[in-house]
Amino acid sequence: MINRTIAHLVDERMFSGKTILLMGARQVGKTTLLKKLQEKNNLPTLFLNADLPVVRERLTNVGVEDLRTFLGDYKIVIIDEAQRIKNIGLTLKVIHENFPNLQLIATGSSALELANEINEPLTGRKWEFQMFAISWKELVNSSNFFEALDQLESRLLYGMYPAVLNNKGQEREILNELSGSYLYKDLLSYQGIRKPQIIEKLLMALAFQVGSEVSYNELSRTLEIDKATVENYISLLEKAFVIFRLQAFSRNLRNEINTSRKIYFYDNGIRNAIIENFNPIGLRTDVGALWENFLISERMKKNQNERIFSKTYFWRNHAQQEIDYIEESDGKINAFEFKWNPKAKSKFPSSFVETYSPEKTMVISRDNFHEFI
Repeated sequence: MINRTIAHLVDERMFSGKTILLMGARQVGKTTLLKKLQEKNNLPTLFLNADLPVVRERLTNVGVEDLRTFLGDYKIVIIDEAQRIKNIGLTLKVIHENFPNLQLIATGSSALELANEINEPLTGRKWEFQMFAISWKELVNSSNFFEALDQLESRLLYGMYPAVLNNKGQEREILNELSGSYLYKDLLSYQGIRKPQIIEKLLMALAFQVGSEVSYNELSRTLEIDKATVENYISLLEKAFVIFRLQAFSRNLRNEINTSRKIYFYDNGIRNAIIENFNPIGLRTDVGALWENFLISERMKKNQNERIFSKTYFWRNHAQQEIDYIEESDGKINAFEFKWNPKAKSKFPSSFVETYSPEKTMVISRDNFHEFI
């Protein structure tokens, strides 16, 4: 069992008078984490799985007296996959306001409904966390740096999902199941989705463009759908925790690209399953993209787990000079370039350095990546 960094953050917020929301893709370990917290606290706990129709029915537009009947003397109530329940925001608000001695926890693998329904009813009444697949640091802590390092190429190929790490030899089977509709099943039931095959084609296109700037117009032509639909589907995939965007960094210098974006996958294994390519690193032409996706997704895990809040970007100008990754926090800018080959040379564009005076510029390779993630 790999200990999760976020566990102590959630545990610290228990019984602090607020509802706890734990967001993240399916199968990243949310349920396992909460069951461990349940064992640690050793208090009467009601665990409700909203994937079950009976749970959804009983918790939709429910009144206080009905809640009192089945919440009984429980001290902790966990609602798993809460986004499946209609009007869940109001239900959580009713529980929060009428059962002050109860710790309410809701998990969600999709922010589609939760984002709209929970934010307003629970304003000022919630702690919100995002949970990812296993992080590199968690992997190292579960064994040691050298054992983890021995897995590096496998992690670039198969990713960091708990089931993948715990079932060596079955990685492809597990990832093929995850990368299908299971990972975004809530998205397919969402009222705006009419053609799920378009989602699959879009994911395929995005998987081949990892590390490159993404044009919505080009995707529109390729998929034969309008640009607005492309933007909408990408937004929905973000809310289902499948992909995420990096926007271009710019302070409106004339030669900077400021309207573009890059799109990455939360997990390398999912990306490789979508394009059905698990060839060894030595036989691949996309190792640079795999390395970039891995480092940026792992940096996101690190920042979230350590509660470091930064704005993140990439940078490019019309002279085709670029920087892979930029973080901005408290007015300070740090810039990073990613190179799989430690001997590869990289120079930060003087136009960027002279204009923005970054506090740190660093090339991240296999020799020093542990300092970054």
